[in-house]
Amino acid sequence: MKLQRKGTRHSHRGVIGVESAIVMIAFVIVAAALAFVVLNMGFTTTQKAKTATLSSLEESSSTMKISGTITAVGCIDIDAGCTSIQRINATTIPLKISQSGNAVNFSPELVSISYLGKSIQFNNIYAGPITVDTFRQSVLAFRQADLETDSTFDAFNGANPVNGTLPSETTAFVYWSKRQNLNQVLELGEHATLAVAFASDDRPRALDKISLEIIVSNGATLTIERHIPNITHKVVDLG
Repeated sequence: MKLQRKGTRHSHRGVIGVESAIVMIAFVIVAAALAFVVLNMGFTTTQKAKTATLSSLEESSSTMKISGTITAVGCIDIDAGCTSIQRINATTIPLKISQSGNAVNFSPELVSISYLGKSIQFNNIYAGPITVDTFRQSVLAFRQADLETDSTFDAFNGANPVNGTLPSETTAFVYWSKRQNLNQVLELGEHATLAVAFASDDRPRALDKISLEIIVSNGATLTIERHIPNITHKVVDLG
């Protein structure tokens, strides 16, 4: 007869119970660790989304806006060869920083201006800013462009589109009519003007659509689109 020691069966049951408890505790620990990882990932994702949102808000708030009427210089004189087909020699666009926007540095290293006409496209026509003085009249600003010594303004050598003399290539620059200092940064409260002078063969005609994009380093791109109306005067209102 095989003898069994008293209490052996109960001992096995006790061991099995302890093992089950250990497994359960391990499961709880693993589950807690996984929950912590998931929560941490959630917090990280939320923080990244918050950062991206703030960045997008900052970018969209850094834009400029048009601060008045866009005007153009019409060519209607026989001496300029515009009797049968009237054209636009230049256009000026007043700019300022929006109320919630950031200052814009108009250095040519930080800004580019593209132009799209009826049958032409230029990726960057920007020569740079004119900071030597403020100008209330575009004819004086174009005269100063002729005097600028930087090679990017060479297209204006001897040219002033307001008086009918055209640049050698389509070129844009920025000048200030109201400013707080003489740097090349457009700040809140200041007023600047984007001036675009067209080369002879690039000049838009009546009913043409023109499009300009001011691409800055900090903020959204400002897109300007206008349709050229009938050109009957030397000063043309583009709205």
